[in-house]
Amino acid sequence: MTSISRRSAIAGIGVSALTFGRTSRARAASDYPPGITDSEIKLGTTAPYSGPASGYGIYGQAQTAYFQMINDKGGINGRRINLISLDNAFSPPKAVEQTRKLVESEEVFAIAGFLGTATNAAVQKYLNAKKVPNLFLTSGAERFNNPKEFPWIVPFYPIYVSQGATLGAFILKEKPAAKIAVQYVNDDLGKDFLRGLKQGLGEKVSAIVKEVSHEITEPTIDGQVADCKGTGADVFVQLTYSKFAAQGIRKVASLGWKPLHVVNSNCASIGGTLMPAGLENSKGLISAGWEAIPTDPSQQDRPAIKAHVEFMKKYMPTVSIDDNTVTPGVNNAYMIEQALRRCGNELTRENLLKQATSLKDERPPLFLDGIKVHNSSSDYRAVHNLWITRFDGANWRPVGDMVDLDEKPS
Repeated sequence: MTSISRRSAIAGIGVSALTFGRTSRARAASDYPPGITDSEIKLGTTAPYSGPASGYGIYGQAQTAYFQMINDKGGINGRRINLISLDNAFSPPKAVEQTRKLVESEEVFAIAGFLGTATNAAVQKYLNAKKVPNLFLTSGAERFNNPKEFPWIVPFYPIYVSQGATLGAFILKEKPAAKIAVQYVNDDLGKDFLRGLKQGLGEKVSAIVKEVSHEITEPTIDGQVADCKGTGADVFVQLTYSKFAAQGIRKVASLGWKPLHVVNSNCASIGGTLMPAGLENSKGLISAGWEAIPTDPSQQDRPAIKAHVEFMKKYMPTVSIDDNTVTPGVNNAYMIEQALRRCGNELTRENLLKQATSLKDERPPLFLDGIKVHNSSSDYRAVHNLWITRFDGANWRPVGDMVDLDEKPS
C-alpha cells in the first residue's frame, strides 16, 4: 500500500512533502544513475503549498496523486515512482533551496516539472548545469524553449507570447474600434502575455489606452480596475494569476462596467477563479483553452473524462472537480509517465531527455479534440493549437475555429 507523508515545519517555515514509499534507498547497482534502483524511480518537484499563490498547490497535489495511482497499478516497467514534493512558497529563492535539496540530498533522477514562471526561472541554470531533466514544466514563458543553451529544461505549455497574440487578434475581430485597458502582473508571465497581445494587435496597438502592472505580493488590484474603467475603455484585459483575476471580475461587476473582459488561460479555472469571483459575474469572459473541463456536459461521454472523475474521487477526494488547476498537474505527470515508459530499462538522464523531446502526435487524456502535441530536440514547443473560449455562466465554449499557434495572426 502506497503511503503519503507530510514533512514537519522546519525553523518556522512550512515545508510540506508528499512522498511515495521510502524517501531514500541505496542504489541496487553502482552503474545506476542517481534516483534509480531495481525497484524505484525517485523524482522530485516543488509546489506553492504556502505563500501568495498557495491555490496553485493543487497542481503539486495532482502530480502526487497521479503517481500514487500509477504505483497502485504496478508502477512503470516494474519500478515504483517515489515522488518527493516540497513547498516552494512561490518564492524563487525557496525554489532554489528546495531544488538543491532534491538534487544533492535526495539524489532524484529528474524533476517533475512544476508550475510557475519565476520559480522555474530561478532553477533553470542550476538544473541545466547539473544535467538534471526538468520535465514538462508548466509555464509558457519563451525563455524555457531554449534547447541550445538549456537542453535539460523541457516545457509543456503553449507559449504565452503566442497565446497573447491570439487574444489580441480576437479582440480586433470582435471590436475593431476597441479602446483597451490592460492590467498585468509584473513578472515574465505578465510581460510575455502583454508582448504577445501587442503583436496580435499589430498596427492597432495604439488601441491600448492604459497599461498598469501589479506585484504578486499586492493584496488587491481593485484600485487599478477602477482606474482602467475611468479611461472609457470598452475592453479590459487581465494578464495575471487567479487571485487577481477573481478580484478583477468582482470589481468590474461592482462598478457596473460592461467591457469585453479577457483573462489569460492561467486564470480560466472555473473552481479556482470563476467560482470565487461569482459565476454570474464571470459570464461573457473571454480566454483560451486546450484542456478538457471534466464538468463540461459535452465532455461527459469521453472515457478519459470518466476515468478522471473516478481518479479524483479516489485520490483527491477533498479537491473540487471544478478546480481545473488539477488538470495541468495531471497532464504533466501523464507526460512524464510516457517518457519513462519509453525509456524501458535504459534509465539514464540522457535517454529520458531524448524521449521527452521527440514527441509525435501524443495526446494527454485531458486535452481537447484536435490539439496537436509534438516537439523536437531543436524546438521544445509541444502544444501547437488552442481555442478561443467564452464563459456562458456554467462552462467555457469555443468561439470560432481552432487556432494554429504556429501561424502569425492575420
